[in-house]
Amino acid sequence: MEKQEKKVVIAMSGGVDSSVAAALLVEQGYSVTGMMLKLWSDDECGEAENACCPPEAIDQACRVANIIGIPFYVLDVRNLFKQMVVDQFIEAYRSGFTPNPCYSCNRNIRWGFFLNRVLDAGNDLFATGHYAKVEFSENKYWLKKGVDPLKDQSYVLSGLNQFQLSHTILPLEHFHKTQTREMARNLGLAVADKKDSQDLCFVGKLGYRDFLLRHSPDSFSSGNIRSLDGKIYGQHKGLVNYTIGQRKGLGSGNAEPIYVVEKKIDTNELVIGSESELGKNQFFATGLNWILGDEPEYPLQCEVKIRYNSKPVPANIQPGTANTVIVQFDTLLRDITPGQIAVFYQNDMVIGSGMIQSTSTRGE
Repeated sequence: MEKQEKKVVIAMSGGVDSSVAAALLVEQGYSVTGMMLKLWSDDECGEAENACCPPEAIDQACRVANIIGIPFYVLDVRNLFKQMVVDQFIEAYRSGFTPNPCYSCNRNIRWGFFLNRVLDAGNDLFATGHYAKVEFSENKYWLKKGVDPLKDQSYVLSGLNQFQLSHTILPLEHFHKTQTREMARNLGLAVADKKDSQDLCFVGKLGYRDFLLRHSPDSFSSGNIRSLDGKIYGQHKGLVNYTIGQRKGLGSGNAEPIYVVEKKIDTNELVIGSESELGKNQFFATGLNWILGDEPEYPLQCEVKIRYNSKPVPANIQPGTANTVIVQFDTLLRDITPGQIAVFYQNDMVIGSGMIQSTSTRGE
């Protein structure tokens, strides 16, 4: 099928990345339609810069569509987004996890419900402004890192499967962010210097703690702060206020710096320790997604990112039970956090991903 015959729907946000991606698709000869997903956001979201789909973002996307000559629509998925992303985000914090809702949104909303709507409407491909690569070889679709190491977004796309990747095109896969902004200027797009969105798009300008206080106040019940050996040091203000590795907000006057090393939901206790007690070298991952579809051969030697902004670390992966794996490191890592997504890489290729369920230290 020639490019001119292929129909592509691109998810537009009103930002520079999706705007330039849409323009590139038009330039390459595709039949392009722009569409923005109207997502759920908190009533108190106000005028936060990161708010979901505010009127100005819709206006900006519409202007871009007019400039490059494509139709533009808004699809309301607020109820579905609330159910599949926001409610799960709240429940994860209640359960003691620190979730990554962007991973869930990409997997279930954009490449789940939205992709199916795109294909049911007779389109061939779905596009976004993500910085990553989708390549086809050996009868498989491969997900790889983008060329810009400072902007690579393969991490948040690691939950996709072969079917989803087979209908995906990422026009920015060969570009750095600085090049994208320059292309936007050359096209005369007002969004050329628009800031990148930060933080979570649905929580509002006061942040996720304020959001949880309003939507899950029972998550803020106080409990004991204790050391690993059981000594009580005081009371915490709700486990949702703390993350693994956190140092601030734990009191002062200690002989050495102390950190959050564990959150115990069953007893509502915050466990603290020294920096040497913070590190873990093993975790269990569940909810696994293998990009090529088939489970790999074990043991699997690869590199693992334990959160979006972390550096990949060499690891050995062994099979667990019931769709779990055991991920082992040679050194202690201080920021392995249950609920975050672990992504497995070999060089620039994404092998798969899973949610960090629990952590431990080998030999203990």
